[in-house]
Amino acid sequence: METLLLNKEDVHENTPMPELIAAIEDAFEAYETGDAQMPAKSYIDLPQYNGDFRSMPAYLDAGDWDAAGIKWVNVHPDNPEKFDLPTVMGTMVYSDPENAYPLAIMDGTELTMKRTGAAAAVATDYLAVEDATSFGVVGAGVQSYTQLEAISTVRDIEEVVVSDLDDDAVDAFVDHFDDRFDVRGGSISDAGHCDVLSTVTPVESPVVSPDDVGDDTHINAMGADAEGKHELADDVLLDAKLVIDDHAQTTHSGEINVPYHEGVLDDDDIHGQIGELVTDKTDARTPEDGVSVFDSTGLAIQDVAAAHVVYEHANEHGNGYEFDLLGV
Repeated sequence: METLLLNKEDVHENTPMPELIAAIEDAFEAYETGDAQMPAKSYIDLPQYNGDFRSMPAYLDAGDWDAAGIKWVNVHPDNPEKFDLPTVMGTMVYSDPENAYPLAIMDGTELTMKRTGAAAAVATDYLAVEDATSFGVVGAGVQSYTQLEAISTVRDIEEVVVSDLDDDAVDAFVDHFDDRFDVRGGSISDAGHCDVLSTVTPVESPVVSPDDVGDDTHINAMGADAEGKHELADDVLLDAKLVIDDHAQTTHSGEINVPYHEGVLDDDDIHGQIGELVTDKTDARTPEDGVSVFDSTGLAIQDVAAAHVVYEHANEHGNGYEFDLLGV
């Protein structure tokens, strides 16, 4: 048997967004119905290197298919300056759950960007107004691109506003999308008054206030992935229809982690988990809803679902590099 080695370009080319969104939705359903296993994300802290490693294993049974894998990812903020390397790098090992054979080893960084966008798209499909045509994004880094790519798959986005302190990043985002959308730079408030807003920043002091969002804006809070990170003002969270991806992760390191541990926000303020919307255990958007928020920390089941899509497409199209990893 052969193992497929898939680099960043291979992952990008073999991740059709509509299929990825469907697979991520399947993963949320499997997790909610108990057809998935996802041990808690584990951390190895390396303060001497100003970094850490995180391991994210999971298995899910989506009915027509099942899959298993583990993502090994780091966060080393000094990498760009010291080593000319990305701050975050990931490697995904995708295995056959029946016999544990490693079917593929693939770039986890591109995979993470794709599945993060797809998760926001699933939430947007359930929580945003049906006729949403405008999209705003706060933060013009690499995650912002897949947010627009995915969300424009589930809504007919025409107008896009991007806000960032880095003018060059804004210009790059506008240049990338100006042939597909009416896209421009703007303020946080400009972005927040769109029908759908995604926040993808690493801030620890909220940058989005209640005055910065529209009456019916749906917000995908994607930036918080560690304790202390916090993009949205507490009043935005408290006044919104609040949906999370996983209680343990969001209260530990998601958008709600700070107000939750300060006692400002509690479980009564959480409408439900995204899996409950997917399985119809709780309601999605209703005519009475105003602002809604999806707090996404990123789950290992998403990585496994995305890896399944990538592997199936790469295997079908003969992409990647086959090698005999185990010699069997």
